[in-house]
Amino acid sequence: MVGPEDLLSVGEVSRRTGVAVSALHFYERRGLITSRRAPSGHRRYPRHMLRRVSLLVIARRIGVPLDDVAAALADLPPDRAPTRAEWARVSGAWREDLARRRRAIEALEAQLEGCIGCGCLSMDSCTLSNPDDALGRGARGPVRVLPDPGGTGGAGGAG
Repeated sequence: MVGPEDLLSVGEVSRRTGVAVSALHFYERRGLITSRRAPSGHRRYPRHMLRRVSLLVIARRIGVPLDDVAAALADLPPDRAPTRAEWARVSGAWREDLARRRRAIEALEAQLEGCIGCGCLSMDSCTLSNPDDALGRGARGPVRVLPDPGGTGGAGGAG
């Protein structure tokens, strides 16, 4: 019978999660997962790492940056499976972040029908909402969709 304290080989974790061995090594170098060394020197992963790796897979699929996942995982114990209370605390904070992302995506989706408010499109409707490309003179990027966290007058980034 397989118990929660059993250690899994890197190949078994790869097979169970669908994550390449090289990616598991990358996640370990980043401190997102941990392993122990067997007497042979091979990596052995505690079973609870399957949950962490699965979270990494899901986060990647929905576009959550690895640094955001790392911040969430930093609040969980690396040496044991999290308790229900620990998992609820971390997942609750992450749920709030996902809700913010969902609202931003929905706002973008609502604006994709016409001009997305970046000042670079020459659609007929832009002359009504951005006469003479006023937004383009003072800002860069999709200023009506994304906030300007740096105070530079636009969404920032190279344009």
